Amino acid sequence: MGVAYEPVIGLEIHVELKTNTKIFCGCPMEFGGEANSHVCPVCLGFPGALPVLNKQVVEYAVRAGLALNCEIAPYSRFDRKSYFYPDLSTAYQISQYFFPICKGGYLEIEVNGEKKKIRLNRVHLEEDAGKLLHSGSSITTSDYSLADYNRGGTGLIEIVSEPDLRSAEEARIFLEQLHAVIEYTGVSDVKMEQGSLRCDANISLRPVGSTKLGTKTEIKNMNSFKSLERAVEYEIARQREVLEDGGVIIQETRGWDDSKGLTASMRTKEEANDYRYFPDPDLLPIVLEPQWIEEIKASLPELPTAKKDRFINELGLSQYDAGILTSSRDLAKFFEETVALYNEPKVIANWLMGEFLSLLNANNLEIQESKVTPQQMATLLKTLNKGEISGKIAKTVFSEMFASGKDSATIIKEKGLVQISDEGALTALIEKILAANPKSVEDYRGGKKNALGFLVGQVMKETKGQANPGMVNKLLQEKLN
Repeated sequence: MGVAYEPVIGLEIHVELKTNTKIFCGCPMEFGGEANSHVCPVCLGFPGALPVLNKQVVEYAVRAGLALNCEIAPYSRFDRKSYFYPDLSTAYQISQYFFPICKGGYLEIEVNGEKKKIRLNRVHLEEDAGKLLHSGSSITTSDYSLADYNRGGTGLIEIVSEPDLRSAEEARIFLEQLHAVIEYTGVSDVKMEQGSLRCDANISLRPVGSTKLGTKTEIKNMNSFKSLERAVEYEIARQREVLEDGGVIIQETRGWDDSKGLTASMRTKEEANDYRYFPDPDLLPIVLEPQWIEEIKASLPELPTAKKDRFINELGLSQYDAGILTSSRDLAKFFEETVALYNEPKVIANWLMGEFLSLLNANNLEIQESKVTPQQMATLLKTLNKGEISGKIAKTVFSEMFASGKDSATIIKEKGLVQISDEGALTALIEKILAANPKSVEDYRGGKKNALGFLVGQVMKETKGQANPGMVNKLLQEKLN
């Protein structure tokens, strides 16, 4: 029997901070734009141009660190990380190595109903590099690349976890939870598709029971939760196959190709001393007043885990529903604002997780881009609860609300969708349906109770779904019995 291996996984997450300007200059922080249009002598590293630290970048780093249970360092410092790469016009990156702004910390995740605390090593500040635009589908298949330095000099925090993750699923759940926490703090828009949150994974295998770490590889280019999980699964399987065949793992950086579903070698992995870190001579150390840190701490919002527990304990939601609704700050806000207007948390949760998220995904929209407001949602559900419209009509109305932004009352009036609850009118229609379907009547009276469903369907069809279904069932059974 062969050796059983266990994966050891640590993540490095880069988060772009949502400031108006870059970390050391006044260039605007805007996604997109013409290549190399948001640059200046400072962020391009021209001789004689000196960096000046953006105070809000420091505040946002402290805010994120506090939300992640870190110790905030009263003294921190910037270092130069020296390496040459075309997206780095200075041939060094200003980062924090020896004295990071946030130390330690942890994030609690839940896997298969069990809670697990994932330790953090640090959260440090640094500047982002520029972006290479490859001629081919990836760097390994390109003849040339073009450099756009618009992103260069963007303020980042890098969140480094300890190697506490043991599966691809745990890695995905950790990143989802971290994404939610950072979004709640408001320090970043965390849009992975725009590169606002990027994740690298360090993966190694070791024999089960061993405490010694194996040789690791670093996987880059994962821009979604799904791609992280797939990449980690692939790399674990690749390393296991190499070890079981008697081979050795090479410490290297590998790129994830999402279309092919595999990792490919990019370069051998450097050690820290290869970067020749040294204190940046142009930037003063950061010294933080304890009172300022306390003020930032007091301004933190209710974070996802606390909100989830409150939704379960106070609003009676299930673990699953509360988890979905708190996974996004905007979704949780929409839910709470609707509940404040119509106190039926479970009903609202079902509509938001069903119709609302389905339409958002189908139209590739963010929640804040929706034309439907909490007020409109509450009014629609009140109308449904009063029996003025059926559930089927409510879904039709909601789709129209989503598309047009009109309120439910206007749509119901314009399209003549008011539910028919007139007993006299329904009785006359039911008698007509029964006369036209003698076999179904005979089947029902002969014990085939599913014939009732057919007859209800005929009434609903005749009224274009506007008959009150509860009343239709009651009246039909009275006539048939």
